[in-house]
Amino acid sequence: MDRIIEKKTWNTKRILTIAGITGIVLLIAGSIYFTSGKSKLDVDTERLTISEIKKGPFQEFIPVNGVVMPLTTIFLDASDGGRVEEKFVEDGAKLKKGDPILKLSNTDLELSLANEETAVYANQTQMQISHSQAQQNTITKLNNMADVDVAFKEADRIYKLDKDLYAKKAIGSQEYQTAQNQYQYQLSRKKLAAQILEQDSAMVKQQQSQTKEQYAQMKNTLDLLRKKVSDLTVRAPIDGQLTSFDAEIGQNKNKGEHLGQMDVLSGFKVRVGIEEHYISRIFTGLTGDFQFADKTYKLVIKKVFTQVVNGQFQVDMAFVGPTPTGIRKGQTLQVRLALSDQTTALLLPKGGFYQQTGGNWIFKVSEDGKKAYKVDIQINRQSPDYYELTSGLKEGDKVITSSYETYGDIQELVLKK
Repeated sequence: MDRIIEKKTWNTKRILTIAGITGIVLLIAGSIYFTSGKSKLDVDTERLTISEIKKGPFQEFIPVNGVVMPLTTIFLDASDGGRVEEKFVEDGAKLKKGDPILKLSNTDLELSLANEETAVYANQTQMQISHSQAQQNTITKLNNMADVDVAFKEADRIYKLDKDLYAKKAIGSQEYQTAQNQYQYQLSRKKLAAQILEQDSAMVKQQQSQTKEQYAQMKNTLDLLRKKVSDLTVRAPIDGQLTSFDAEIGQNKNKGEHLGQMDVLSGFKVRVGIEEHYISRIFTGLTGDFQFADKTYKLVIKKVFTQVVNGQFQVDMAFVGPTPTGIRKGQTLQVRLALSDQTTALLLPKGGFYQQTGGNWIFKVSEDGKKAYKVDIQINRQSPDYYELTSGLKEGDKVITSSYETYGDIQELVLKK
């Protein structure tokens, strides 16, 4: 007799099939979960820097390096080239205005001076000769004028006499006409002589003016050459210290070549180099400070040099108040240059997080301190120690400011102690 065999509902094949489908579903769900922006990462708090948001005084400033320089520096250059013939002092000497420093020799310049002196003396002699000739010529014309004047007066006397006699019928018309013609002739001679004398006087004045002008030009040239030769002996232009002096006896120096400089010892300034992207924010009147011998000293920008060299431009800063005792030329100072006035703001300590976030977001620690999650923030200004927060956090919030380099796209940190 046949026996009915009941069919099993949960056989091995069905169980494996269901298990496989369940595994695939779980895998897909896990993939969706971890790629949906809700990924977590366990981190050790000992490897983190957790900072608190505080409200306090904020001032935007940048750290820059400055070099102490003399308040005034005058460069010494060779006005004309030459060979170093004599040195009177050495580098570092303290000099008074007019003290000799070195002497150059320049035979071409000295020869030009001698030729110009000869030309000036020759011109002066020629001027004297021309002046004497002009005077003699004028005397001759004056004598001629005197003769003409005498002849005119005589002709005028005879003419007037004959005119009266002719009116009385004492002389004939022929004699009267002769007297009249002689008068007219002498009158014309007098006018011509007077005109010639006037023209001569004007010409003499013009020649004298031109000669004086020419002589003055030659004299100026001579004086310039004399000064050039005199400047071959380089002298201290002011009271001060000779520095950067570079010259040896027998050495040739070209025109305009730098010889050294004179530093005024009455005070100092600080020459500061600043990165070029700050150039639009730097102007005279900005202040800064530095530490020296456990004291804080203040500086103020007096001059801005807008020329950019190797990515930097320079400013000159003056001391506000007394100059620190013991400060020396060439000394380097670390200056905090203020870019804004001091205000009260939310302060976010600086840290490595900025390299990955660009200051757009940060991990904020939960109130229980067990988790940290992303929040968007907005940063305005910055100082070497802090960022100025404008939104996203409040006073008392705690955030992770250490580097986020290994976090990738993690959205939430689980803090483990």
